[in-house]
Amino acid sequence: MLSVNTNAGALIALQNLNATTAEMTQTQSRVSTGKAISTPKDNGAIWAIAQNERAQVSSLDAVKNSLNRGSSIVDVSMSAGQSVSDLLNQMKAKALSASDVSLDTSSRQALSADFTALRDQIAKVVQNASFDGANLLDGSQASLSFLANAAGSSLMTIQGQNMSLGGSIVTVTAAATLSTATMASNLLSVVQASIVNVNGALARMGTSSNALTLQTTSVLDLQDTLTTGIGNLVDANLAKESANLQALQTKQQLGIQALSIANQAPQTILSLFK
Repeated sequence: MLSVNTNAGALIALQNLNATTAEMTQTQSRVSTGKAISTPKDNGAIWAIAQNERAQVSSLDAVKNSLNRGSSIVDVSMSAGQSVSDLLNQMKAKALSASDVSLDTSSRQALSADFTALRDQIAKVVQNASFDGANLLDGSQASLSFLANAAGSSLMTIQGQNMSLGGSIVTVTAAATLSTATMASNLLSVVQASIVNVNGALARMGTSSNALTLQTTSVLDLQDTLTTGIGNLVDANLAKESANLQALQTKQQLGIQALSIANQAPQTILSLFK
């Protein structure tokens, strides 16, 4: 039925054109953002899952930063501890030389001065072994804890190793000297015990450093896995979307032509009155 009031063909063509335009808008959004699901209206359930996982990834950044800070603190402490070990080795040589009863007074005094300088250097090394205000060698902190998971429910604890003079590790006191052969002989065993203690402490710190490194690697791997999983959920197949966009552009042009033809249909009524 021909009617000038209602053009059914034009209405159908317009509906199809609107549907094509809406689909093309969605495809263009996917191409421009690279995501098939970028807002809750695209797919609320999948968007919510992806958003939760994004929060997990962000939390792991904080964990990674905490572990990296821990690694830096331990590395600084180990570097200083190695210096302490080297200084103790030199002190042992000085004490051994000073224990020689055949030495004259001036030679022993020179050795004692060197010993004292090395002893005081240990105190300085321990005092300066800090990173971001944390020092594991001066006895100010018995232990430090760092985040190990995104929930904050797991921590990695690193024990401090007090290498201060006169402590349980470096048993050489701040007043130790090589004034006499007897004192030098007695200090020889004290320094040797300190060397063993310091090397043991360094071994423990090395184990802690490895543990922090392994945990950091685990966090990075988990982040990569979660990021890949999020991408699998929301990322668009750009090759497919590009091909679909070209098809929709052609379909849109055909829809415009169909609408134009449908709009001309009522004009045929005029021919009936000629």
